[in-house]
Amino acid sequence: MQSETWIALLTLTFLEIVLGIDNIIFISIVTGKLPESQQAKGRTIGLALALVFRIGLLLGITWIIGFSEPLFHVFDHPFSGRDIILFAGGLFLLGKSVSEIHHKMEGENADKDTKGGKGSMTMAAALVQIVALDMVFSFDSILTAIGLTEHVAIMIVAVILSMIVMMLFAGAISRFINKHPTLQILALAFLILIGFMLVLDGMGQHVPKGYIYFAVAFSLLVEMVNMRLRKPKNAVKLNKHITPDEND
Repeated sequence: MQSETWIALLTLTFLEIVLGIDNIIFISIVTGKLPESQQAKGRTIGLALALVFRIGLLLGITWIIGFSEPLFHVFDHPFSGRDIILFAGGLFLLGKSVSEIHHKMEGENADKDTKGGKGSMTMAAALVQIVALDMVFSFDSILTAIGLTEHVAIMIVAVILSMIVMMLFAGAISRFINKHPTLQILALAFLILIGFMLVLDGMGQHVPKGYIYFAVAFSLLVEMVNMRLRKPKNAVKLNKHITPDEND
């Protein structure tokens, strides 16, 4: 295998993992509403469906490229099948994320039921939502891959490798997010940002994802510091530093 092929494979695999972060977060939040005994199964099926979608789209790559062709114009702006899918997916993600934030702010019973083993969502309902977003994320992922290499075999291998990595870490990420309520809100805010970006992309206003991922990484770093400071031992140390001198 030539060095250019290895570089293309590693680059594509890395990008697929990065682009799959939002998918993992969404799957983690949705499967977190399942009974605890079904959550791991839901995550695995969700990621497996994403893998099937991506490979299927790669095998129909000519059809995917055709989705970039304009279908109609609105105020002289062309809209393609890809734009419609991204726009609709963005709206769905916005609606789902906002409703989840509202649920967490207003309703506590569902979360308690989930911890007690009952769950507030069925497996079928969770998979329907996962499939809907998988379709959107798969289009976004495959179109990125097409821009980097013309070899379908390399794309398929990169997708498979990235999915294996995500399946290995999805459980740990999901447990970590669902364990900390503030991280759940941060993750949902991230999905709102992704949804808004998809809507803009569907309207022809492309926003580089690097800006979004940097903002999310910075917010996550700040929250990790806050979580450490909220620990009782660290809180005592912090209070000692800010307590006024007794002689004053």
